[in-house]
Amino acid sequence: MSKLSTYLSIVPLVAMCSLGLAVGANASPTAASAKSSPTFLGDSNPYPFSEAVRVGNTLYMSGQIGIKDGKLVKGGIDTETKQTLDNIHSTLLKYGYRKSDIVKCMAMLTDMDDFDDFNKVYKAELSRPYPARSAFGVSELAAGASVEIECIAAK
Repeated sequence: MSKLSTYLSIVPLVAMCSLGLAVGANASPTAASAKSSPTFLGDSNPYPFSEAVRVGNTLYMSGQIGIKDGKLVKGGIDTETKQTLDNIHSTLLKYGYRKSDIVKCMAMLTDMDDFDDFNKVYKAELSRPYPARSAFGVSELAAGASVEIECIAAK
């Protein structure tokens, strides 16, 4: 068989496969692949945001700071980071998740010189494999906090 005849016999097969992909892309989603509607959780606080939003098996959590009993904990970055992660843990448990379900965190620090101390507490509170993470230096945080962390968890 010549190269040309081999090529020509493959062309209809490729065309049919392409057509099948195009038709499949326009097909309506099945129940298993249908997009899940967001569920807004813990939105009874006095501020204009939900504590978390669940979409499918993914939990998007609002940022947490080191608040305990309505006040920012004292003791510096170590104490604030620990309390912030405790608050995140409480939120996770409230909605049926665990720390090991966290896949992404974003940390905001008012002083990047605190980065090493922050990491020591973060490493002690979470375990390998660590979630993906971003860290940013910011000029100010709510309630005068030194650190704020928001996380995404998935099952």
